[in-house]
Amino acid sequence: MTEAAELPPAPEQARDVFGDRFTDAVRYAELLAEAGVRRGLIGPREVPRLWERHLLNCAVLSEVVPEGVTVCDVGSGAGLPGIPLALVREDLKITLLEPLLRRTNFLTEVVELLGLDHVTVVRGRAEEVMGKLPPVHVVTARAVAPLDRLATWGIPLLRPYGEMLALKGDTAEEELKAAATALSKLGAVETSILHVGEGVVDPQSTVVRVEVGESPGGVRFAAKRAKAARTGRTRRRR
Repeated sequence: MTEAAELPPAPEQARDVFGDRFTDAVRYAELLAEAGVRRGLIGPREVPRLWERHLLNCAVLSEVVPEGVTVCDVGSGAGLPGIPLALVREDLKITLLEPLLRRTNFLTEVVELLGLDHVTVVRGRAEEVMGKLPPVHVVTARAVAPLDRLATWGIPLLRPYGEMLALKGDTAEEELKAAATALSKLGAVETSILHVGEGVVDPQSTVVRVEVGESPGGVRFAAKRAKAARTGRTRRRR
């Protein structure tokens, strides 16, 4: 059996980024390095770079998330970027959406342990919860799928004039170009590539922002949302 890698001490930048929640951020990093590795949520090779590549890389997404909005973290996995974002921004109402039971169990444990009262864990796929969860202002995602496919899951969860913020790597520009037609059909009205985390992470985190108009997901998804909502009301009356 390969010996587990050791979690390095938190860098000084983490104290500045997480502030009063720094201790909770350290505990989350420990959970990822221990239970996260044991349960197959994080690869052992990621442990030495958990702070720079994962926690801080995700926490700086807060720079471009508006104040006091609702957020759905699609395909949250081990809680990235949702948990770091929640630690930095207690003004947000965050839903961690994840289809796999072993991951949602881990997420629920983390949320309860860290006292993240503004975070809710939901088990399900994006296409399954559409119309069942209230539309949100912002959808976040990291390492879930190529942008064109991610958009078909994330954009329909948005409320009118919301935005999807996807953490991407070096392929961000190519993915955005390749997804242009699909994004337009899904109701996107503006796209951009942002770089966040100056002075915190190097290289900076790359974010693809997709802003939608009054019909996120397009006409087809609007009809599907309405049908799901009607079905939900009928079931509740029964």
